[in-house]
Amino acid sequence: MSEQNIINKTKSPNTIKTIRKELRELGIKKDEILIVHSSLSSIGWVCGGAQAVVSALLEVLGEKGTLVMPAHSGDWTDPANWSNPPVPKEWIPIIRENMPAFDKRMTPTRGMGKIADTFRTLPETLRSNHPVVSFCAHGKHAAYITKDHPLEDHFGMNTPLGKLYELRAKILLLGVPYDNCTAFHLAETMVEGFPLGEKSGTSILVDGKREWVEFRTIDYCSDDFSQIGADYEKSNPVKKGKIGNADCTLIDMRDSVDFAARWITENRDYKSSL
Repeated sequence: MSEQNIINKTKSPNTIKTIRKELRELGIKKDEILIVHSSLSSIGWVCGGAQAVVSALLEVLGEKGTLVMPAHSGDWTDPANWSNPPVPKEWIPIIRENMPAFDKRMTPTRGMGKIADTFRTLPETLRSNHPVVSFCAHGKHAAYITKDHPLEDHFGMNTPLGKLYELRAKILLLGVPYDNCTAFHLAETMVEGFPLGEKSGTSILVDGKREWVEFRTIDYCSDDFSQIGADYEKSNPVKKGKIGNADCTLIDMRDSVDFAARWITENRDYKSSL
């Protein structure tokens, strides 16, 4: 969407002050732990853009709060598995040999949006060390949340998502649907017998030297996350509201993940592929 179209759809400018007010009206409180999935364009025109949104979130949470956002870097995966777009087969060994090692400070995100990528650049923001599915955190619990993210465990209990579950974080979907709710992947790791996916690879530093390493994790899938979210809302407390033009949803992470794990067990035919 062009900036002109965004302006045309905005009644009045969104500012740090108006966003801060709307976040509080939605139910976000000081000192909380909050993971945010977001779309800047959904808000409408924002004075200060992504910087203003990040600033408002941090101000509402306060010095003792913790803000978390995904910082996934899909470019740091095995090119043999790329499909959007794919690369010529003869490129694959060249990419594997020359892909720079993942760098928490430099490696860009892919598909996370402007708000998450702006949050990543804050000097005080910490980032987990997973080369493909890292998370960024800022505030009281940031060091604990981002420490030691296992390569073969993307979204399990020993990852930032597991620690957020333990800490009773809340999830804010800011202008995005449940498809973007990464926490539901944690639910997949709780399901007994969940299938493994294909082997993949990435480029990291090992003892100070760049190496291409291979790993395998479970076969994560978000195709039914929208249905999980819709069913969760039928019997659980959910807060709805607006940030500018953006439809927002605020939910409890532990309750929603536990629900998702039960839903997957009862509704997915995942065992037929084992």
